[in-house]
Amino acid sequence: MTPLNVKIEVFEGPLDLLLHLVRKNEVDIYDIPIALITEQYLEYLRFMKSLNIDLASEYLVMAATLVHIKSRMLLASPQDEEDPREEIAQALLDYIKVKDMSQVLEEREILHRDVFVRHDIEEIVGEESFVFPTLFDLLDALRNVMESQRLSEAVSSTAEPIKLEEKMAEIHSFLQAEREVLFDKLFLTVSSRAEAVVTFVAILHLAKEGVIIFYQTSSKSPIWIKLVVVPPPQTKPDLQLV
Repeated sequence: MTPLNVKIEVFEGPLDLLLHLVRKNEVDIYDIPIALITEQYLEYLRFMKSLNIDLASEYLVMAATLVHIKSRMLLASPQDEEDPREEIAQALLDYIKVKDMSQVLEEREILHRDVFVRHDIEEIVGEESFVFPTLFDLLDALRNVMESQRLSEAVSSTAEPIKLEEKMAEIHSFLQAEREVLFDKLFLTVSSRAEAVVTFVAILHLAKEGVIIFYQTSSKSPIWIKLVVVPPPQTKPDLQLV
């Protein structure tokens, strides 16, 4: 039997993870506690590796960069004027600018297409105030599920392989009845770490296809998953001559 191997095409990059950690810890980009952030970054890599998620080489390059900066901070003398963290801080600030600009352009593109935003995201979510969780917020939620349910540490194949398509259909069917559920609820019947990973990937695929959306009422509130019901296109009635 071969171990389950996961490749997530929509995976965000190392700067996204670094930005997630900065915001999660509510620290100043210009004064990053490099030892804490480095350890948490490496912990994320260990967690993703335990899930057999393929990691791009950029993640390892960033890990090496953080470890190098950490060592420079430990060896720096009080007379040193250059802050080793400046390189990371500037990279994050530049990345935030790029992300903000790309989001503006994406929203403009969506508004010019006849999909999704036309029938109002606020109405779909049903909340006046909400935020969209990042992939790393979802990974945090997955890790909490695995820890609370004490699932096996290693990912192993089962006697009856869990098919991604079947899991996607199962989740979709469940949401057609419930319409909206907490992220954790989709894992209540999961019996193994392998099934948890397949469930997680199935959720990501459904989101990528526009079948579901994730949202939170605040950045630290539970994650909700909601089925997106797209109304059928309106057709004009046939003209009748009297």
